[in-house]
Amino acid sequence: MSAVLLGVFGIVLGIGGRPDDSVGDETDQTLTLGAQPAPLDLANVATTTPKPMAAGTSACPAGMVEVQGDFCPFVEQKCLRWLDPETKMRCAEFAPTGDCTLRTSHKHFCIDQYEYPNSPGAKPTVMVTWNQARETCSAEGKRLCGEGEWTLACEGAERLPYPYGYARSAEACNIDRPHPNPDERLLADPRTRDAEVARLDQRDPSGAHDSCVSPFGAYDMTGNVDEWVVNESGRPYKSGLKGGYWGPVRDRCRPMTVAHDENFAFYQIGFRCCSEPGRAVRSAPVARNVAAEALAGS
Repeated sequence: MSAVLLGVFGIVLGIGGRPDDSVGDETDQTLTLGAQPAPLDLANVATTTPKPMAAGTSACPAGMVEVQGDFCPFVEQKCLRWLDPETKMRCAEFAPTGDCTLRTSHKHFCIDQYEYPNSPGAKPTVMVTWNQARETCSAEGKRLCGEGEWTLACEGAERLPYPYGYARSAEACNIDRPHPNPDERLLADPRTRDAEVARLDQRDPSGAHDSCVSPFGAYDMTGNVDEWVVNESGRPYKSGLKGGYWGPVRDRCRPMTVAHDENFAFYQIGFRCCSEPGRAVRSAPVARNVAAEALAGS
């Protein structure tokens, strides 16, 4: 098995299926653990001038923000105007979110302020599987976020469609960029994978968009890269993707892509971690050279 180095790297264990968050692959909430892959190596993270990390609250360590509130498993969000009326994937503006008609669940947790490696000014990790993401969070004393936790952290108490409000903005977050179609043949071939990922890559450094912040203070929850979460129903897989990426896709707080299993990785997929309030965490995972191990076993 071969590896790709991309700032912080991951291993492609699965290629195929749609990489985006297209409507046919989605659930809007509802829908927990697998093998033991190696944690990611942070030796090659390159950062620019950093933004300050969250100082931490009494419940959460530095670099994580505290989230506490009531999560509604289903809400009505009515689109007033579509950017693409034919496909109805991207809503230009929503009406105020309707009331919750189902029983809410109270949640209290900590979430990384930025996409992994949770370092302001660094580009987020991509080409990582759900299994790798889960193990990497565990190595820091954290865990992958549940889908309901992730949604609450993104939308806030007002249950906003976008973390910044009701109207979609390509200026607020890294979204709606046109890009070439991925060549899965090139991505599957270790000899051409790096070049193809580089051709497709349109990540921005974490925290580059000051307006792309959720009501709880988490950055880049929509756009930039897709983020692995725990699919709480376990159907069809334990893995789910939230938030969308830089392309012209939904890029909202509620939808979740459920089409990819725990061993799938792609050019636009990353993650962030969660933890329990008051839990001690480590600032970096246990160092292991994943790329060298993968190449040695290929």
